[in-house]
Parts: sequence; C-alpha cells; structure tokens
Amino acid sequence: MDIKDYAKSGIEEILVTSSIDGSREPSLLWRCEEQPAPLLVGLHTWSADRHNQVDTFFPLARKHSWHLLLPEFRGPNLNTNPRATSACASTLAMQDVIDAIEMVCSMVRVDQSRIFLIGGSGGGHMALMLAGYKPALWCSVASFCGITDLKAWHSENPSYTPHIEACCGGKPDEKSDEYAKRSPVSYAIEIAKCREVYIYHGKFDRSVPFTHGLNLFNKICSINPQAHVFLEIFDGGHDMIIEKAESQFLKAGKTAKVISG
Repeated sequence: MDIKDYAKSGIEEILVTSSIDGSREPSLLWRCEEQPAPLLVGLHTWSADRHNQVDTFFPLARKHSWHLLLPEFRGPNLNTNPRATSACASTLAMQDVIDAIEMVCSMVRVDQSRIFLIGGSGGGHMALMLAGYKPALWCSVASFCGITDLKAWHSENPSYTPHIEACCGGKPDEKSDEYAKRSPVSYAIEIAKCREVYIYHGKFDRSVPFTHGLNLFNKICSINPQAHVFLEIFDGGHDMIIEKAESQFLKAGKTAKVISG
C-alpha cells in the first residue's frame, strides 16, 4: 500500500514517547470499529521500517476485525542507520514496542487477553526477543525465519556481517555480551513462560539457516519440556506464510477470556 493511501484506509501515524529516554518514536495504527478488539502487533524486517509490512498485516487485521499496530523500533538494523546500536532488539527498541502497545490501549479499547505478535526474518528475531522480554503480554507469538543467535549468523551470512557489527558495536570476540544480549537463544527460560510461541522456519532458507529455529526450540524444551513452544520446519525458504499465523491466532483467541482496556 502506498503511503498516500493510508488516510483512505484509516491507517494513521502516531508518535510514542519512550519511557526510557523520552524520544518520540513513530508507529502506524489502524483502529478497528468493533471494540473491544484484539490487537495484532506486526514487526518490520531487519533492513526496513514500520511501513514494510502494511500490505501483509493490514488485510489480516481488517479481515478479522483486529486493531493493528506497526511499531518502528529505532529503525533498520543497518550500518547506514545512525542509531544502529539502539536498534536490533536493544532494550530501547524492545521498550519502544511495549510503549506503543500501552499508548494504543489508552487510545482504543483493546481486548488485552488477545494481543498477537508476528514477525518474519528480522521481525521474527524481534518477535522472539519480545516474547522473552514480556512473556505474559502475548496471547500468541508467531516468528518466521528468525535469527536466534547473532554470533552464529555473523559467520553464516557475510552480507549481513557489517550490519550486525554496527548494531552490536564490534565483532563477536569484541562485544560478546552485546551479541548474547540481542539473541533469543539467551532467553530460552523467559520464552518458555509465554502462553504460546510458534517458531516457523523454511528448511531451505539461504539467508538464515533453519538450525536457528531448531536450536532455540531444543534449548527451550531442555529447560521446560511442557512449554507451549512449537516448531515447524516447512518446505520452503526465507518465507512468511501468513495463513499459518492466521490459523494459530484464531485458535489461540478462542480460549482467551476478554480483558478490556
């Protein structure tokens, strides 16, 4: 969808004040007329901003009468971003998403028992990080082809190496703490506390090997075999299959009790 079409569709830009550093960060919001309504939080990819998943997530939200929030969390994870160290699942970036959700809940009536989180690639990475950051918040989380270990990915995909280093402030041997802090595999205990997390990964993914999803899933299961965390290695590549998330969210939403805010 072109930016000029946003107004016609009812999508608006909001500015959210960070509860950490007071900066004003942009998000996109679509308000469902039926309220209270579930909230779909859609995350942008590694190299993009809040606009890049409108065409993917807006039809889903409109179809099911869900509010839609498309937050921007300090911009793309690229060395061309002057705020790269504040992007890439930093605490600032993750809190940006939480602050945006809280603002939306103050603007519209949200069924807070049905907050769905979805992302693919870099958005899949961020979805898993947010699952660990605020595990009690989400009704259901869908991560597609997400990076789970930045140190491993640093050597696996050389085209992204300079961008990973820009975000983490150096090479893995120089900034091991930063690489770990921004990697979902470091938060297996916290992710295991979520009500429901689905990790989807294409078997033939050439950008992010499927072992990222597999290794995180195995670590979670070793910690808590009863965790509601599920893995699907699908016959595909670096893809996001929206129908899988749609089915997942609808099923999860049926058993949630309405909490209106």
